[in-house]
Amino acid sequence: MLLKEYRICMPLTVEEYRIGQLYMISKHSHEQSERGEGVEVVQNEPYEDPNYGPGQFTEKRIYLNNKLPSWAKAVVPKIFYVTEKAWNYYPYTITGSEYTCSFLPKFSIHVETKYEDNKGISDNIFDTELRDEETEVCCIDIAYDEIPERYYKESEDPRYFKSEKTTRGLLQEGWRDTQDPIMCSYKLVTVKFEVWGLQTRVEQFVHKVVRDVLLLGHRQAFAWVDEWIDMTMEEVREYERATQEATNKKLGTFPPAISIRETPLPACARSGPSSAPSTPLSTEAPDVLSVPKDRPRKKSAPETLTLPDPARRDSVFRLPNLFSWGPSPPQPE
Repeated sequence: MLLKEYRICMPLTVEEYRIGQLYMISKHSHEQSERGEGVEVVQNEPYEDPNYGPGQFTEKRIYLNNKLPSWAKAVVPKIFYVTEKAWNYYPYTITGSEYTCSFLPKFSIHVETKYEDNKGISDNIFDTELRDEETEVCCIDIAYDEIPERYYKESEDPRYFKSEKTTRGLLQEGWRDTQDPIMCSYKLVTVKFEVWGLQTRVEQFVHKVVRDVLLLGHRQAFAWVDEWIDMTMEEVREYERATQEATNKKLGTFPPAISIRETPLPACARSGPSSAPSTPLSTEAPDVLSVPKDRPRKKSAPETLTLPDPARRDSVFRLPNLFSWGPSPPQPE
């Protein structure tokens, strides 16, 4: 398990970003999706938690089959996806992702997020009493940290972009010390990949991908500010609904129409423990993805992953990119 805390500042307020993050996620998902690949929104409904109060539950399927190497495609089902479940109790959110495929051991990513109107100076913002005191803190600068070339757009570069509606932008070196307003996204990210011999390398690689996606997403949220700054919550929810339906059709899945309800579901239909929210759906993988129950397994056998012959050119191990759906990033050596 590898745990890191990320801090990403933006020239916005927490209240403004309540709209901005919903707009950014919907638009980004739509842009990065194509037929058969990308993000399908399965569920997006109000949810109430005993501790955090009213919020929004979202379940997404991230389809990755065409991003797998050829040797993996031969052994996984035609429909291969990662399930992402998120509970948004703004300004606090919880997101979890896990493989629903039997050819790999369980892989999980857990993200806790909190937003504050400051420049990233809040230490121990998460309840870290039971966590490693040496948790690495990574501060991300949306203007001056290097972004992968395949994601770069000058129109989304905070050094050159200036908002017409807010007059913010053209960020200079040291902008976090002088910018007003300013807010910070605090994200505690836990990555688990329990495969002997590969765990450390893969967990470090996934955190590199996470960092790149956080940098891109927050740059876009600010660069698109003139598109969403005047929206009301009702307007952004309608934009979210329309964009999600368009994205699902773009994927070619054509699921039933998405319902973004205005009233919470009955307690009997949605429930969770007070200590943490829980999904209202079954977490079991579909039958087609499950290992047959009558398959014998030696209890003493170590949980390892057998890779193909490394001499073959198409047998290099690659971890699918769970966070973005454009060109695949460089793979770990």
